[in-house]
Amino acid sequence: MTRVLVVDDEPQIVRALVINLRARAYEVDAAHDGATALKLAAARHPDVVVLDLGLPDLDGVEVIRGLRGWTRVPILVLSARHSSDEKVEALDAGADDYVTKPFGMDELLARLRAAVRRAEPAGGVEGDVIVDTGEFTVDLAAKKVNRAGKDVRLTPTEWHLLEVLVRNSGRLVGQKQLLQEVWGPSYGTETNYLRVYMAQLRRKLEADPSHPKHFVTEPGMGYRFEK
Repeated sequence: MTRVLVVDDEPQIVRALVINLRARAYEVDAAHDGATALKLAAARHPDVVVLDLGLPDLDGVEVIRGLRGWTRVPILVLSARHSSDEKVEALDAGADDYVTKPFGMDELLARLRAAVRRAEPAGGVEGDVIVDTGEFTVDLAAKKVNRAGKDVRLTPTEWHLLEVLVRNSGRLVGQKQLLQEVWGPSYGTETNYLRVYMAQLRRKLEADPSHPKHFVTEPGMGYRFEK
């Protein structure tokens, strides 16, 4: 059974989420502030976190960073903040998706299911869990990358981008598909995000980032991972 941690200081929102999630056979824990959320996450190990940014004690972004210090649990941000800068800050801190208030329950639940699905170990590339390029290895189950005998530290967003490409090894993945799988369903035109994060992946993993052979750009179309 999937365990959800709901973090929001508005009792009516917490109540609505708890009722709807439990009705769909989710186990639910609730926290009304950031400190309680971090303690509950450590004690209960949720499968997904639904997090409001406007908490009474800590800013939600601080909670995201606190969680990302030790876990890759999917984090779905729920917030009344509408500016793109605040969305980018939350996503860069490690959130997986962003839903603005007021929200539709069906959309929220669909995004929650998608976040959980992305976090589950899937079949991998042609059944492989570990992909070896000769220059670096990607362990899809452990969510680790190793290069020259050392673990490579990736941000959650970098990992999600890498994972989508590796699971589609040898195939073109379109810009819109990448944006929606990594940043969420409401994204599709922010190709500058892809350029920035692909540059970071190449810098960390390619022998010659200016002439990449594993992370290939198909101009105007998308990207392809080659072993």
